[in-house]
Amino acid sequence: MIFRSATISDLNEMQKLYVETIQSVCKNDYNTAQIEVWIHGVQNMDRWIDVINTQFVVLALIKNKIAGYGTLKDGNYIDFFYIHKDFQRQGIADKILKKLELEARKQNSKIITSDISITAKPYFEKKGFIVKAQQKNIRLNVELINYKMEKEL
Repeated sequence: MIFRSATISDLNEMQKLYVETIQSVCKNDYNTAQIEVWIHGVQNMDRWIDVINTQFVVLALIKNKIAGYGTLKDGNYIDFFYIHKDFQRQGIADKILKKLELEARKQNSKIITSDISITAKPYFEKKGFIVKAQQKNIRLNVELINYKMEKEL
């Protein structure tokens, strides 16, 4: 496994991983309407380009395929954190999280935060994150539940 920063040329593969992971991994925690609304965000190309251009983005690659990625916004917020549906439970998330936490420390952040899905909540709790609030987000008239979580570095 190798790690590198993302570039615009990685965008299509990152978006495909995002959609497929949500559809596959999150299907037990979110219904079809919620998943459709969640993945609808993939169509906001300006947002995705902004992520590549302004955030710390680390890709994990196995045989030149993106196995997972994480992004750090403003030095202290995990914006995107997805592991490919075929590469779950192989330690990839741990390695990406360590890299994001290291970058946050380099940027003098004392706390790292994120908005975490129901699916990912147990993982982040095991990594020392605590729930600050349950959030009900309305997107396209559909309610999505996630959790504001944080960890002291």
